[in-house]
Amino acid sequence: MEENHFKFTNAVVGVPLFFVLFLWFVYWLEIRFGFDFDDNGILPRTFSGLQGIVFSPFIHSNIEHLYNNSIPLLVLLAALFFFYTREAVGILVYGILLSGAVTWLIGRENYHIGASSLIYVLVSFIFFKGLQTQYYRLVALSLTVVVLYGGMVWYVFPKVDETISWEGHLSGLVTGFVLTFFYKKPEFKKVIKYDWERADYDPSEDKFMQRFDENGNFVNLPKPEIIEENPAEADSFFESSSNVVYDFIENKEEDVNKKNESKPES
Repeated sequence: MEENHFKFTNAVVGVPLFFVLFLWFVYWLEIRFGFDFDDNGILPRTFSGLQGIVFSPFIHSNIEHLYNNSIPLLVLLAALFFFYTREAVGILVYGILLSGAVTWLIGRENYHIGASSLIYVLVSFIFFKGLQTQYYRLVALSLTVVVLYGGMVWYVFPKVDETISWEGHLSGLVTGFVLTFFYKKPEFKKVIKYDWERADYDPSEDKFMQRFDENGNFVNLPKPEIIEENPAEADSFFESSSNVVYDFIENKEEDVNKKNESKPES
């Protein structure tokens, strides 16, 4: 596995800071000029309430509400842009829109405001996506998110706290989980090294596995059947019923030459 998938960029720090500072800027506008942006939140199942799908994450009721959302946003957005660089912008945009749309459908007849739904989107996506990839760094990130924000899961249930939008929390949790299936991470797919790791692996065809029975006991392979082959019939063209006799005849010319060579010269 290559280790260059995670790179520190300016977006890791810049985007979380800009996003959170923008939330504080919007709240400052309300205080400084006496604006009331609550009416721009999500008002479920009304036409005017549709604007809140876009605007609600940037509106907060008081400074405590804003502060409680700011710290998790800084941490989670930084983690998102570091570990999921390619998918981060899409998760941020679609997370806001989809969680807002679900809140608009299921929410109580009241204005729903705040970035908590986005926080639940980030927590849900980072947690479930890390488990799906099974890559040790992303799994470790998932466990870290559980340790830091695992207690938030209680606030997706109704009547735990009537003053909060549990519908927005539930919408964010579901949206983050759904987005994990739309954003694949093939670069973290486990490399198949052995045949037994393949989906179509058949143990009965494996020579090694054939040496064990269903209880895991070692057994000898059955002796292979010896197939007797009939000797090939020779072509009649190469066969003959007559006996061939060969006679050995000495070379007489060589004997005469040897005798002549042996005679003394006069």
